[in-house]
Amino acid sequence: MADLLFLIPLSPLVGFLILFCTLGNLPRKAVAVVGIGSIAISALITVFVGKSLLGNNIPLSAEIYTWINVGGFAPAVSFYVDGLTLTMMSVITGVGLLIHIYSSEFMWDDKDYSRFFSYMNLFVSAMLVLVLADNLLLLFVGWEGVGLCSYLLVGFWHEDPANGAAARKAFIVTRIGDAAMAIGLFILFHQLGTLDFIPLAIAAQEVWPNGSTMLTIACLLLLGGAVGKSAQLPLQTWLPDAMAGPTPVSALIHAATMVTAGVYLIARTHDLFLLSPTALHTVAVVGGMTLIVAAFTAMTQNDIKRILAYSTISQIGYMFLALGVGAWASSVFHLMTHAFFKALLFLGAGAVIFSLHHEHNILKMGGLRTRLPVAFWSFMIGSAALAALPLTSGFYSKDAILLSAYHASWNGPLLWGVGLLGALLTSIYSFRLVFLVFFGEVKTEPEAPANWGMAGPLVILCVLALAGGLVSIPVEAVFPAASTLDHTGLIPIVTAAIPALGVFIAYLLFLRRSVDISAMTQSSPGKSLIRFFHSHWAMDWLYEKIFVIPYTWLAKINRADFIDNIYGGIAVLMLWANKVSVQTQTGQLRTYAGTMVLGLVLIIALMLGVRAS
Repeated sequence: MADLLFLIPLSPLVGFLILFCTLGNLPRKAVAVVGIGSIAISALITVFVGKSLLGNNIPLSAEIYTWINVGGFAPAVSFYVDGLTLTMMSVITGVGLLIHIYSSEFMWDDKDYSRFFSYMNLFVSAMLVLVLADNLLLLFVGWEGVGLCSYLLVGFWHEDPANGAAARKAFIVTRIGDAAMAIGLFILFHQLGTLDFIPLAIAAQEVWPNGSTMLTIACLLLLGGAVGKSAQLPLQTWLPDAMAGPTPVSALIHAATMVTAGVYLIARTHDLFLLSPTALHTVAVVGGMTLIVAAFTAMTQNDIKRILAYSTISQIGYMFLALGVGAWASSVFHLMTHAFFKALLFLGAGAVIFSLHHEHNILKMGGLRTRLPVAFWSFMIGSAALAALPLTSGFYSKDAILLSAYHASWNGPLLWGVGLLGALLTSIYSFRLVFLVFFGEVKTEPEAPANWGMAGPLVILCVLALAGGLVSIPVEAVFPAASTLDHTGLIPIVTAAIPALGVFIAYLLFLRRSVDISAMTQSSPGKSLIRFFHSHWAMDWLYEKIFVIPYTWLAKINRADFIDNIYGGIAVLMLWANKVSVQTQTGQLRTYAGTMVLGLVLIIALMLGVRAS
């Protein structure tokens, strides 16, 4: 079965090549067959690989080829599948397949239908390379491939300059984290002599003691890469703007691919982070801060996709929090359940946008409960799972994270309190979205609801968002044995009750309107706070002042620096010499003969002068 591993990323890559090379000349149905079929093949092979892995309980590995062999240095392109890889592959191919099916209808009228599916297939292929890699170097190749594809897909409708700007922003901001990650890889290879995961973990334990400064630096640099890809503080500003891309792209980025890459990176290199408590605590702090600030920001947004974007930033924060307290399995578990309900919410949002003539403002929506029943129930179930209401998939994973945070040895109660506040805010903004879009009076009359090409994936995701929490992920052999969580006492009750309280608050504020919040939002402090949240927490302004303006100033200075002036002076001198020499060209024979004689006389005189001396 290991011999089939290369087919998992190869199949969508072949789909990309077929669609890219045909230059949009294939019929739309053929494009859909190629785009969907290639992902379906990967999903099918993943099922067989998973069956083999779970049956034998032995990780699978396969060397595809050796890149180079010089002086004992022989980096190989090899794939490795354990429980963590299998979980990620299942999410990528399974959820990715549903998104592709949905896209076949959602993007049907787009003039670049073939180009869209080619980019989507390349995106999935790059992500599969990332999770299948058995070393950090190959992982980095997939990592950069995912970044490239995000640029192509976010800026898919590039005719609008704003979309191009959003694509460039996503590419540049994530490159900052990628540069940090690359430096971290250089340090690891220099110090340990390998980037293969298993030998790397062994060598780190042998070379570095717990808390080693060099190890901590390397881990923090890896964290920098994870922060960039997963849109965590302070590199989160690209993700909300990435909503410029088509809605299926948003679903793929948020649910199954790009933003989960950072979580996977830290989970995969957990052996390194376990040796550095400082780095591990930093992961928890970053996650805790991000989930709170992003949740507050989601409360102030009116664009349906930007609300979901900030919710993704917040939920990834929960995953980072879990990683930081050593709840590795809980983090990956939440990654999986989040993929289910976030794909459901984005595709449900797409159905609403599709039916409302591409309207995004939730304040212009309302009363869609009976007119768009599939979208309504998609949002109800997805929002319930996002809010972690009991018996939904999100409840099981977030409950495990919060209980692990409470029992953490480092600031456990504080981290639990942060996570609890985030859960309260999440349930409020989730059901604010539901109540404003689907209840009340109709403000924008919708067209006919989505057909089964779009509704079918929504129904499947509804089931997964409800029952996905019952799925057991096979990561026991990957991570250190976790302590059994105590579900008795007051703490689990409070953890489960807070989301329900948030839903009740949202009901009072946005459905019953028992409390008028307009006076607060229209006040000067309220407006200032909303502007602050709408400005990405002033991060863009800060980056402009600290980095962009000084860099631009230096660039202007360097346009006329000393070295440039030397080269410019030489150029001016040559132009002058050319101008003078051109004037000697009269076209008269006597002038040329006289010049030759004069030159000959000067040469003879110089020779005689040299001899005389």
